[in-house]
Amino acid sequence: MVAAASKPKKSKPSAAVKRPGVRELAAQATRESILKAAIKVFAKSGFAGGRVEKISKAAKSFDRMIYYYFGSKEGLFIAALEEIYRRFCEAEAKVDLDMEQPVESLRTVVLFTWNYYQKHPEFITLLNSENLHRGVHISKSMRAREYSSAAIAILDEVLRSGIDKGVFRADVQARDVYLTIASLSYFYLSNRFTLSAFLGQNLEAPPALSHWESFITDAVLRVVARA
Repeated sequence: MVAAASKPKKSKPSAAVKRPGVRELAAQATRESILKAAIKVFAKSGFAGGRVEKISKAAKSFDRMIYYYFGSKEGLFIAALEEIYRRFCEAEAKVDLDMEQPVESLRTVVLFTWNYYQKHPEFITLLNSENLHRGVHISKSMRAREYSSAAIAILDEVLRSGIDKGVFRADVQARDVYLTIASLSYFYLSNRFTLSAFLGQNLEAPPALSHWESFITDAVLRVVARA
């Protein structure tokens, strides 16, 4: 006869853990509302055109709250850049990857990046704006390197698995593969309007997008494949 397993005792919540109060929750909601509005305004109008009063109006808040939570317009812009990177890394971290299948995992990472850029055009337009400023704002961020490290780490794990299994080149580097995926996805989408006119083809048409998705995937897999 098997003895019944004793029920685990429920641990009491620590007295040191303090739940946020009403004011704290309200402050957090206000900050998030401003940040969300800022991303939309900066993505549409750039840093120069993203006026404080326009952002506060979109957030249904006040100009002074922007300065209270972010210190300045530049501080808000940096926070917006950090937020879009955070969202990207958070979404990527949720992607289901099987490290025992490195080829399929790398394919999944490529498709995730390509589709994420399409679904989040604010990611591209905000980075376009910051590149026009030669990265002067994001270079002041204390978190940008943290987010990039997370993205590189995922690719590094996939590539190491492929190298160990003898399907990827031993000299392949995660940073190079990341740049390859990002550039092939980002350039196409950020320049699709001018390229459509230049090439005389609608690069936004579903068949064109599908074709480029296959091309990117094939290109990356060929770059890392062991000869």
